Amino acid sequence: MTGAGEDWLNDSLDVAGADCGLWVPGVDYVAGWRGARESADRLNRALLGAGFELSEVRAVASTDEGGQGVVRVAGWPDAVERLAVVLEAAQGSDGGAV
Repeated sequence: MTGAGEDWLNDSLDVAGADCGLWVPGVDYVAGWRGARESADRLNRALLGAGFELSEVRAVASTDEGGQGVVRVAGWPDAVERLAVVLEAAQGSDGGAV
């Protein structure tokens, strides 16, 4: 999910994390990442649909040290605050369930 171009990949949001280079031989990281990528793409489409730019907030697929898929949300603080407002409004609209 790239949004309006590939520039969002280099927009200075650090999404790699401190443990990005620690790989264990024999662990299938690709399978976990594929599942996380599907979920991250779905969330990114929802963010775009809600009016966010992926250069300000986005979901990023990753894996943990055991190869399990992980989706992280990375963003600038003001965009994350706006996302929190959207999520809080969704809670209030149907009794708390998102």
